[in-house]
Amino acid sequence: MILLCLTSIVASLPFVILGFWPIVGFFGLDFLGLYIAFRINYRQGESFELLELSPVRLLLRKISHRGEVREWRFNPLWTRLDREVDDEFGVQELTLNSRGEHVVIAHDLSPPERESFADAFGRALSDVKRGY
Repeated sequence: MILLCLTSIVASLPFVILGFWPIVGFFGLDFLGLYIAFRINYRQGESFELLELSPVRLLLRKISHRGEVREWRFNPLWTRLDREVDDEFGVQELTLNSRGEHVVIAHDLSPPERESFADAFGRALSDVKRGY
């Protein structure tokens, strides 16, 4: 952000010298817009998901950046992990499905991370179903 601020100042100096001082305001608006976008992104990056898998239950807890908690409980024997795969981009969406209930998980991961997570979680889920 400091580098962007310095670049804006340096880029706006010729306009001030030539008498086009309102241009400095637009450079300031650009900087302010990027600062707000980074702050929002950082705050939303504080949200996370917790998955607890045991032979008896599967607990999914989503915590938003505001601290709001949503919880889903599934029976692991009746739960299926579905993948939506795009040939070009990889795994686009992972969904836990159990008795008509569908919950999207790992939404904030990149496609390669989602693929890795899906493989590991799928193995863990099948191990629980087999009884270790």
